[in-house]
Amino acid sequence: MNAMRVGRRLVAAITGASLMLALGLASCDRSVQVQALEPVVLDTWPHDPEAFTQGLVWDAGRFFESTGRYGLSDVREVDAASGEVLRRRALDAREFGEGLALVDDRLVQITYREQVAHVYDRATFEPVGRFTYRGEGWGLCFDGAVLWMSDGSDRLTRRDPTTFEVLGSVQVTRDGRGVERLNELACVDEHVYANVWLTTEIVRIRTGDGQVDAVIDASALVPDDARVRHDPDAVLNGIAYDPDGERFFLTGKLWDVMYVVRFESAAR
Repeated sequence: MNAMRVGRRLVAAITGASLMLALGLASCDRSVQVQALEPVVLDTWPHDPEAFTQGLVWDAGRFFESTGRYGLSDVREVDAASGEVLRRRALDAREFGEGLALVDDRLVQITYREQVAHVYDRATFEPVGRFTYRGEGWGLCFDGAVLWMSDGSDRLTRRDPTTFEVLGSVQVTRDGRGVERLNELACVDEHVYANVWLTTEIVRIRTGDGQVDAVIDASALVPDDARVRHDPDAVLNGIAYDPDGERFFLTGKLWDVMYVVRFESAAR
């Protein structure tokens, strides 16, 4: 009888261990398969080669752009096809412009280390408010309900578009590891597209759980220009989306070109 009981307990223990192992493997399998994408160029438009692009927004045939660097930062309206700067509003020389988002008829522009977000009227560029926040500001986009903000870490923060209060945050992971240096952002449906600073990669992030489900290799878009090649700051940065045309716009800091693209599976 004792031997039978020991046998039953051993079987139960093995069964339980097998179940725990299966559950653990199932948990590991929750990581999504990451698609490899590449930009297919549909057109190229001029871009101001003096613009240190930090934020880019498409709005019915024009761009709103935020530029950086102390003493040179501004928010500007740009004619899309010609690249002509139609108007601009400079930031204080002590502020470094960063990400930009369009919320209804207001533009929200964050700053790098100054912990201030400026709010402008879209039609006039007149200031209509400001917010303060803790930490650094890198990228910003609006998904129609909330603002998503990056700070150079592996987290995206959800903020109230009216008050700028923090609503929550999500860690961005790729194959189970955090993805840091998330920079300029574009909100598209249930995803946030993010430039990864100092790389030619753009990651597509699921807003529900923070997992990266696609990586876009934009290395082929880097201009063959001596100025860009020799300036370590002249990197890919600037992504906007046109929902009507289902196309993206990509540029970089100090690049003289704006690419009109769509993303497709990378050639194997």
